[in-house]
Amino acid sequence: MGEMPYMTSLETGLELKFCQVEAGAEQGDDLRIEGYASLFGAPDQGGDVVEAGAYATSLSRAAKAGRGIKMLWQHDPREPIGVWDEVEEDGTGLRVKGRILDCVARGREAAALIKAGAIDGLSIGYRTVSAAKGTQGHRLLQEVELWEVSVVTFPMLQQARLGGKGDGPGDGLHDLAEALDAARRMMAGQD
Repeated sequence: MGEMPYMTSLETGLELKFCQVEAGAEQGDDLRIEGYASLFGAPDQGGDVVEAGAYATSLSRAAKAGRGIKMLWQHDPREPIGVWDEVEEDGTGLRVKGRILDCVARGREAAALIKAGAIDGLSIGYRTVSAAKGTQGHRLLQEVELWEVSVVTFPMLQQARLGGKGDGPGDGLHDLAEALDAARRMMAGQD
C-alpha cells in the first residue's frame, strides 16, 4: 500500500499532512519527544509549501484561549496519547516538544512502536485559512489553523524529523540529535 501524503478527514474535515520522524527514545515515566512537525519552504509530497509565519495566528489564538494543540494517535480524535508541552514556530518550521503518556494504553503502544522503529511519523491536522499559487504548481500555505499533531505510520514531509527523545536537555540522545539536526540543515543549505 502506498503512502497517503495528503488527505482530508471525512470525520472532521481537517486537512492532514504527514512528516517523517526518527525512531528511538528513552523510556521514563512518559516518553519525551521533540522535533519538527513542519518545515518552512520545503515542498511536501502533496505539492504544498508552508510559509514562515503560517502558524503564528493560530498558535496565538490557542494560547489566549488556554487551548493546547492536541497529540493524537493516527489523527483519531478519540485517541489522544499525550500532550504537546511546546508548539512554536522558529526559523526552520513548526517545532514541537511533548510527552507520550504511559498511563494511556495507546500511549504505551505508541511508545513501544516508536522505540522499535515501527512508527516514525508526525502529521499535522489543520484548516487552510489562506493560500496562494506558488511556483512549479505548489500551493503556498500562508496561514493555517492548527488543530493537532499526530503520531502516524506514514510521513508526508521526509525532512521533518524528531530531533530529540528522552529525559531532557542534559541527556546524550538530545545532544546527539541537536548536532545531527544542525549538520543536516547545513548540508541542505538551511543555515
